[in-house]
Amino acid sequence: MKPVTLKQIAEHLNISVTTVSKALKDYPDVSKKTKSLVKEYASILNYRPNTFAVNLRTKESKTIGLIIPEIVHHFFSSVIKGIISQAEKKGYLVIILQSNESYELEKKQVDLLMSQRVDGILISLANGTADFSHLTDVIDQEKPLVMFDKIAKLVRCSKVVINDIQAAYAATQHLIDTGCKRIAHFRGPLLPQNSIDRFLGYKKALQDNNMQYDPSLVYICECSDESFEEGKKNAIQLLKDHQDVDGIFINTDLVAVGAISEFNKLGIKIPEQIAIVGFSNWFMSSAITPSLTTVDQPGFEMGKVAFKCLYKEIKASKKNKSFVPKTIELKTDLIKRDSTK
Repeated sequence: MKPVTLKQIAEHLNISVTTVSKALKDYPDVSKKTKSLVKEYASILNYRPNTFAVNLRTKESKTIGLIIPEIVHHFFSSVIKGIISQAEKKGYLVIILQSNESYELEKKQVDLLMSQRVDGILISLANGTADFSHLTDVIDQEKPLVMFDKIAKLVRCSKVVINDIQAAYAATQHLIDTGCKRIAHFRGPLLPQNSIDRFLGYKKALQDNNMQYDPSLVYICECSDESFEEGKKNAIQLLKDHQDVDGIFINTDLVAVGAISEFNKLGIKIPEQIAIVGFSNWFMSSAITPSLTTVDQPGFEMGKVAFKCLYKEIKASKKNKSFVPKTIELKTDLIKRDSTK
């Protein structure tokens, strides 16, 4: 069945198309009786507005694009919920795409969203993204763009982040304060800015406490998804390389849980022999034994703030007003549990 048009409703009720349109939009210059007749007949015919035509007229699609590295990920699922909670209030639909930590796929997805004429784009970069030309192209075309979590400092757009250096510093300082003398770090891949910053925070905490930085105590998670299995693998390797390590700061909770499970299997007592601090505060961090001390990363709040920032830019763009990009930094907390003394 073909979609019902305003013209069909107008012909049936013997009124103009303009009157039908105004009645459906509750214009005050249309009588209550006419509004009631139009809405009743439109309901019977299951009339739906032509959103494409509306979008052409208003120059708004009422959709935004969201590109994230992973959907099945506690932090990013929280971000999605935060974004959608705000987008629905403003009448926006969210197109969610997963880059799988691939630069090439991320680039294609940006092109797809631009071709769909979304009103703006929210993005957390893939670990493999080192070239940002696809993002500068978005900005050059004056399409609102907001980055969150994994960002590129060189791209001139608004960003919503945490202070990864400060958060990692606090995590490492906690290990030092609880008596750890030899602290390792399981870090993420070399490229993402947040992985770099967490490493820098770890290193600075050591230096500020007159503890020698030893690069052999840093284990890189090579896989883009920084997995449970890598936590197990690095835990085994650490025990082979360094019998004297008594603390580990780990880049993500998933890797930390993998390490804890392996230490438990091998009979390594946590935190008595090795204390562990993770990062993100996944639901699993409180379920594992021992429960994981971790940095609480505010995913839901980050999603809310990222959408609000994008919405402001979309409104400014529609009114041809200038918009100055800004970086919003959210607060983190260290959640102390049983994996540290």
